Amino acid sequence: MLEKIIKAYDIRGLVKDEITPDFSFSLGVAYAKFLELEREPATIVVGEDMRPSSSPLADAFSNGATSQGMDVIRIGLASTDMLYFASGKLNLPGIMFTASHNPAKYNGMKLCKSGARPIGQESGLVKIRQLIEEGVPISNRPVGTVRKQDLLTEYVDYLLARFPDKTFTKRKLKVVIDAGNGMAGFTAPAVMEKLNIDLVPMYFELDGNFPNHEANPIEPENLKALQKRVKKEKADIGLAFDGDADRCFLIDENGDLVNPSALTGLIAVRELKVNPGATIIYNLISSKAVPEVISENGGTALRSRVGHSYIKSLMAESGAIFGGEHSGHFYFGDFWRADSGMLAALYALAELMATSKPLSNLLKPYNRYFSSGEINSKVKDAKKSINLIREKYQGSYQVDELDGLTITADTWWFNLRPSNTEPLLRLNVEANTEKQMAEIRDTVLALI
Repeated sequence: MLEKIIKAYDIRGLVKDEITPDFSFSLGVAYAKFLELEREPATIVVGEDMRPSSSPLADAFSNGATSQGMDVIRIGLASTDMLYFASGKLNLPGIMFTASHNPAKYNGMKLCKSGARPIGQESGLVKIRQLIEEGVPISNRPVGTVRKQDLLTEYVDYLLARFPDKTFTKRKLKVVIDAGNGMAGFTAPAVMEKLNIDLVPMYFELDGNFPNHEANPIEPENLKALQKRVKKEKADIGLAFDGDADRCFLIDENGDLVNPSALTGLIAVRELKVNPGATIIYNLISSKAVPEVISENGGTALRSRVGHSYIKSLMAESGAIFGGEHSGHFYFGDFWRADSGMLAALYALAELMATSKPLSNLLKPYNRYFSSGEINSKVKDAKKSINLIREKYQGSYQVDELDGLTITADTWWFNLRPSNTEPLLRLNVEANTEKQMAEIRDTVLALI
């Protein structure tokens, strides 16, 4: 079971059978031991999302951690980026109880060391799994304490302090936000009340059963209500957050989805104005427009594999000031290299307020090519499928295996990589023309 639920970047599984209070207690014990071995501070910050199971799981974890002599700070309801803020601000290790965009029957945990440093498979999850399997001897340290601390106001103030005075008092914007009954329904009101906007809220009621739609904005079906509302309200912009609000997707004034790579480009240009010549990271399924824009604006573009733990580690190694993922994750050097959907949204609002242009025009310089979006295919054997497609293209085109299989030609590229959590292959295609993109997409899908 541990092999099934401990993923590459986090822990996730079914509430009834896998992510149980008993497991959460064992994780608390093992995590406490792991932190002791790593010589981390002896206090853990604990945040939780709105799922009915999150609070009981956090209770059980706290009991496990304190039994090993660890102290616990419970920050209560939080978005994942708010937990990262707490870990960074307090310089303490942390854990967030959330299954992010997964359906209601799932829950999970995201872990980090002090300063919001990520814990993935290579950086700790394998060791924590071993400690759970082997069992941890009873600690001879006194039982730790649990206390509560509200950090919402400090979180909001920190985000807004990253922008010059009067950034958000210029042009008044009409903004529709779809929180998907997730944690943006908790954090967005506290942020947006400080800005010069007319807010139209959608599904702000915290409900881990997701009565309106799954809080997964990467699926087009889950954006339809927001797209319709943006057009109806004649809004300037729509924002869609996932369940734990660490991802943000934009809808322009026409009701069209903004390519996340375009937002990466927009933020990159803004960051390079303040930090000339800096390094910016993009993941390998981002549009090739992203490295072009970074280079054109005097920055150094650095390519990464998909996944927050890889990008955060690469940011630390390279000193990068920003990183963008095509999945809607955006990472900020001065936010402890952590990802924040709310911070990405604030960048978009700041740029929009500084111009009289509509969002679609503002983003035109960053939309240069035609993308398929991510297409998932169920397969019995992902490795066999990838090998078949490699054989088809090897010899004629550039082959790269940084993450899955990337095939690159002069006017198109595609990436095919296995899911870390499901028996799926994920395909992303981009080309100079829509016709060529469709041809490559259909050819690869037929091979799959």
